[in-house]
Amino acid sequence: MRISGITIPDEKQLAYALTAVFGIGLSRSKDILDELSIEQTKKATDLTTDEENAIREKIEAFTTEGELKRLVAANIKRLKDIGSYRGSRHAKRLPARGQRSKTNARTLKGAKKTMGSGRRKLEKT
Repeated sequence: MRISGITIPDEKQLAYALTAVFGIGLSRSKDILDELSIEQTKKATDLTTDEENAIREKIEAFTTEGELKRLVAANIKRLKDIGSYRGSRHAKRLPARGQRSKTNARTLKGAKKTMGSGRRKLEKT
């Protein structure tokens, strides 16, 4: 089954398989299946064509995939252009939402290399 250009995995339960679409999380997929009264444990191969079409229509009502990615990119670009703090954090590829970055940030900073035995004083023999 294909939705928004994404192939939904056949071997997974529908509630989890629908999360393959960018913009559809577990909560939203469960809500969609509940509205359509389709079992969440059903597999994609067990669906009828009517059920497939109903799911496809529901998902296409949301902003997903390429459109959502463009929207997010435009929002980040706007933050950078207006010179906001969050925009500058995005530009530096650092955490933008208040996370501690002195010790935990492993983004642009990368993993720190430890000095190891080079720090210890060598004893004279």
